[in-house]
Amino acid sequence: MSLALVYSRALSGMNAPLVEVEAHLANGLPAFNIVGLPDTEVKESRDRVRAAIIQSGFEFPAKKITVNLAPADLPKESGRFDLPIALGILAASGQVMADKLAQYEFAGELALSGALRPVRGALAMAWQGMKAGRAFILPQQNAEQAAIINGITVYGAGSLGQVAAHLNAVEPLAQTQADMAQRPSENRSLPDLKDVKGQHTARLALEIAAAGGHSLLMMGPPGTGKSMLAQRLPSILPPLTDEELIEVWALRSLLPNHRQDLHGQRPFQSPHHTSSPVAVVGGNAGPGEISLAHNGILFLDELPEFDRKVLEVLREPLETGEIHISRAAHKAVYPAGFQLVAAMNPCPCGYLGHPAKPCRCTPESIARYRGKISGPLLDRIDLTIEVPALSAAELAQQQAGESSADVSARVRAARERQYARQGKVNAALSVTELDETAMVSKEAHETLGGLLEKLSLSARSYHRIMRVARTLADLGGDEGVSRAHVLRAVSFRRAL
Repeated sequence: MSLALVYSRALSGMNAPLVEVEAHLANGLPAFNIVGLPDTEVKESRDRVRAAIIQSGFEFPAKKITVNLAPADLPKESGRFDLPIALGILAASGQVMADKLAQYEFAGELALSGALRPVRGALAMAWQGMKAGRAFILPQQNAEQAAIINGITVYGAGSLGQVAAHLNAVEPLAQTQADMAQRPSENRSLPDLKDVKGQHTARLALEIAAAGGHSLLMMGPPGTGKSMLAQRLPSILPPLTDEELIEVWALRSLLPNHRQDLHGQRPFQSPHHTSSPVAVVGGNAGPGEISLAHNGILFLDELPEFDRKVLEVLREPLETGEIHISRAAHKAVYPAGFQLVAAMNPCPCGYLGHPAKPCRCTPESIARYRGKISGPLLDRIDLTIEVPALSAAELAQQQAGESSADVSARVRAARERQYARQGKVNAALSVTELDETAMVSKEAHETLGGLLEKLSLSARSYHRIMRVARTLADLGGDEGVSRAHVLRAVSFRRAL
């Protein structure tokens, strides 16, 4: 046959749309053209594919070869199309049996020797291929990574020759099985909350944030334990569900270095305040810090020191749970359902309100420092608390605080109530869902309504306070939200 069809996948953010690789051989002067909106990396595959076919012991057709990557309006990038292009040419020239091609999807970069090199996005592509009901043939390293997904059928190959031998039924590839040694770190030790001395209000705020998925801002002098508290939040969060786990792993597979640090813990991303907007948001090279924190925690230490553009871009994902990236020739959507935890000093020198160290800042510099965080961003943070400096007596006490295991048990119980009632955490409730499921008493509504005018709260603040109050009720095992829950929720929303 002179025409062959091979299935592969492109990458567009987290999505992996299907690409049909059509290879056609015609009489005429020898030529090799690739069409279908390929970028430079894909166009360069012509030389890699030619050398790989010859070095693998096959004949490169001396014909006019046209490879079409459909759909034509979808940008195609990277060397992942090397393997499907080579197989399409071999099938069109009759050197590989074409009747089995429809059962598989293929991706892999070819070395000049015909060996297969790993590509990024293997987990995302294999996940989509599983939904389409096809098995995936990948480079061995990618196959071992993708096989961790339950229910997937994936085959790993080391070279083009091995894939061809499998399709020709000469030497079938063995299905790659999940290496369970890659999943043990679900039980790896995490920093324990019992290490934190004092800070009872901050510990309670951390528990509320964990139970309801709320965002949290901690403000206090240097060395009071803000970072220490944030680092212990993962230890009290419930484990990832199977679907969340796949999303986290798939996002990491999109990175240029095909990150292999797969584990069962919720992500904890803590970018430095000098990080560029592209590093935090993401771009052509893959997801940024806010997407890598999906289903986990994004911790921003020294919040006012971040670039204003970085802080303002957080507003969209905090509301929608995803980030839209638009470049001149690239548009992508990445999931960004992270839990924001931030820390900051009360002033530039850090000692405003400190019981022992005097503050050296002027009122103007304090206002300018706090003004780096916009009102709309603060309005999207559910819990804002002070973390005061501890006395020497509190630091010297030997008694350990409550352990993460004890706090985690209450957090899990509260989340179970939320999922049983509404199928999601309280922080993700829409306004309509909040009205229908929160079970807020009339007295609580009246109390919050009065505070709305007294404290000049926005409508967004009103609903965020209501969500926190609902979480407080869940932690207490209460069916409805009372006036006491509302007043407690308001106390965790102090203005800067």
